[in-house]
Amino acid sequence: MKLRTSLLITFAALTLAACTNPNRFGGGEGGGDPFANGANGAIAGSVSDPSSPAYFQQAVGDRVLFAVDQSTLSPEGRATLDGQAVWLLQNADYTAVIEGHADERGTREYNVALGARRADAARAYLVSQGVPSSRLQVVSYGKERPIEICSDEACYGQNRRAVTVLAGGLSS
Repeated sequence: MKLRTSLLITFAALTLAACTNPNRFGGGEGGGDPFANGANGAIAGSVSDPSSPAYFQQAVGDRVLFAVDQSTLSPEGRATLDGQAVWLLQNADYTAVIEGHADERGTREYNVALGARRADAARAYLVSQGVPSSRLQVVSYGKERPIEICSDEACYGQNRRAVTVLAGGLSS
């Protein structure tokens, strides 16, 4: 039984590995080298590659924070969304889901609605900056997905957010 399980796992791993990159043996753009240089000579897909999701998350910023019971964007939030808009316009292969979140205070229903308003505010701002609305979706998690768990303002403040999660861009 162990041999059979091991063989199945090995077969599954080899099957998945064969599907990873059609140009892995050369002949295509980048020669199949996973360490080929991306934009500006950076390692493709790394934080230093301006066209990568890692760069978007770390350098541009993937989240904006909100005040208590508010869905109005702060100047800092608008600045982050300005950077997101520029990145999204330069990287048209990507779509995004904007997640709305709330802190743990209040009812579930109230927080889901508040998270939706926060996600909608971020989406509307990105659209106002030229990002096509067809590339943006929203979802609200309310208080169901906290990133900080404690009962003080520092934690609450991190949980009151809208997070832009990238999708797509996997065609290359």
